[in-house]
Amino acid sequence: MKIYKSIGAGFVALSAVLFFAVPAQSFEPTKPIDFVIMAGKGGGADKMARLMQSIVESNGWSARPLVPVNKGGGSGAEALVAMKSVSDPDHAIMVTLNSFFTTPLRQRGLNVDIMTFAPVGRMAEDTFILWVHKDEGVNSFEEFLAEAKKRGSGWVMGGTGSAQEDQIITNFLNDTFDLEIKYIPYKGGGAVAKDLAGQQIDSSVNNPSEALGFYESGDVIPLVAFTDERLPLFPDVPTLIEVGEDFAYYMQRAVVGAPGMSDAALAYYTSLFDQVYRSPEWQKYKTDKSLFGDYLAGDDLKDYWQSQRERHEIILKASGDIK
Repeated sequence: MKIYKSIGAGFVALSAVLFFAVPAQSFEPTKPIDFVIMAGKGGGADKMARLMQSIVESNGWSARPLVPVNKGGGSGAEALVAMKSVSDPDHAIMVTLNSFFTTPLRQRGLNVDIMTFAPVGRMAEDTFILWVHKDEGVNSFEEFLAEAKKRGSGWVMGGTGSAQEDQIITNFLNDTFDLEIKYIPYKGGGAVAKDLAGQQIDSSVNNPSEALGFYESGDVIPLVAFTDERLPLFPDVPTLIEVGEDFAYYMQRAVVGAPGMSDAALAYYTSLFDQVYRSPEWQKYKTDKSLFGDYLAGDDLKDYWQSQRERHEIILKASGDIK
């Protein structure tokens, strides 16, 4: 199923950092900035948002604070609707996942056009790994396939949201390897990782940042990475490509502004998050959590969105999630 191949990977080095000629004093926030997180607490998006908030705060880069607000309901629909209807778009920004592409496609009634959002900056592309509990008796991807096939729908995969990143990967595994894995959606990756460590589910495809604590404690083990190359943090974990399937999948970690944001405000936030991206703290986080990707902003980021929306539409149609 070549439709799945390397979604997002081709854009990892699309552009150099984009600078704006608008003077910094053209816009300054005059009140706290709503920093909406398109997922629940404890997952990769939540960890990323709160780190960025702390970087901005510790460096004194914003005249007003960023105030994180989790809105993960409806696979991100809650966040999209909230951003679409804000009364002051110059004081509302949002951290996005790939549900930024999939949820508007699945829920047409939301009447959300992602191309109307302000393209502040893509901070990274996140990665996915297949995890199982250490006591599962499964120590390789081949053993996972054998056990999942034997249990059929009795094998349970936990993931964030419905018909978004984690379920897309689960559907790929089911379709490609003739499995019947049952998928259970959660509001955030943190809850998924916790339930896998507690053996409430059989597997997950958590991002490294979500599962790392349980990996370091020895509760979960990684079997395969859904990346083009092995992750430096997990050099002994093969990619799915290595075990015979031409498949890689990435998730955008981007900051977007509310529809209707002024050009001056967009310039301000793009410059702000460019600073965050180049900070030692963010670069260390990218390395430590196996994140990839250059900073994208402006038209380059909008081109990325357009391509990703088209690719996810193909995937959702192929899986029967949309017509």
